[in-house]
Amino acid sequence: MTGKPFVATPARTKEILSKYQFTFKKSLGQNFLVDVNILSNIIRHAGIDKSCGAIEVGPGIGALTEQLAIHADKVVAFEIDQRLLPVLEDTLSDYDNVRVIHRDILEADVAAVIKEQFEPEQPVHIVANLPYYITTPILMKLLRENLSISSLTVMIQKEVAERMAAVPSTKSYGSLSIAVQYYTEAKVVMNVPKTVFMPQPNVDSSILRLVMRDKPPVEVNDEDQFFDIVKASFSQRRKTLLNNLTSFWNGRLDKDAISAVLEAAGIDGRRRGESLNMQEFADLANAFTGK
Repeated sequence: MTGKPFVATPARTKEILSKYQFTFKKSLGQNFLVDVNILSNIIRHAGIDKSCGAIEVGPGIGALTEQLAIHADKVVAFEIDQRLLPVLEDTLSDYDNVRVIHRDILEADVAAVIKEQFEPEQPVHIVANLPYYITTPILMKLLRENLSISSLTVMIQKEVAERMAAVPSTKSYGSLSIAVQYYTEAKVVMNVPKTVFMPQPNVDSSILRLVMRDKPPVEVNDEDQFFDIVKASFSQRRKTLLNNLTSFWNGRLDKDAISAVLEAAGIDGRRRGESLNMQEFADLANAFTGK
């Protein structure tokens, strides 16, 4: 490390943006953090230390990357915006434990990168300030690929974080809550005001901590059908399970047959999706196996 101020200060960020005449691309959801205290809290909540590898998605100009480089053994960052590659080479020049990969995370073979870049058995954590417009596709890709990672600690839109960590019978609870919690234990660990970003986004953010489960908390016969039925159950929140599932089966199963399956699963068809916990959804999906 040198005596240079950290990237994540308003003055240094402005200096870097000016030096490279960088303009923000709204299409990439670029909002750079300019508060070192927030970054320190992210690192702490993520449990990063020198035994760990870290993967970052969308390093921007390197504010979080720098803090990860200081605290982790090695950092691999995926950056989609080619204009930022020379900026990162500059801002991270003091750190020899960072590898920046110019690739869209949605198209990357993350499992291969983990195998190639980190030691076998080394704990690997994903830590990122995710672009709001594509948060869910990125997280679901990373969760469904069965990667050798211990956790994900991500800064995302507050409302989305609340939905991912929500419990049954709350306004935020929905198919996204179940999809995320099937793979992880989810918890909102802190909220972040919009004032610590440059430029300021329109909404506040939260840090969501996702700890990978060794195995899902429920057993399902067919994962795809399980997620389809969960999604269908929330398709119109004010409708009953029976009505939503009748729309989902679209004539392939009639209402009486669906009622019989609900009864076999021990679930009242007059209930709404938001009242079911994950075990009840698993029972329901399993009861539809072969239908």
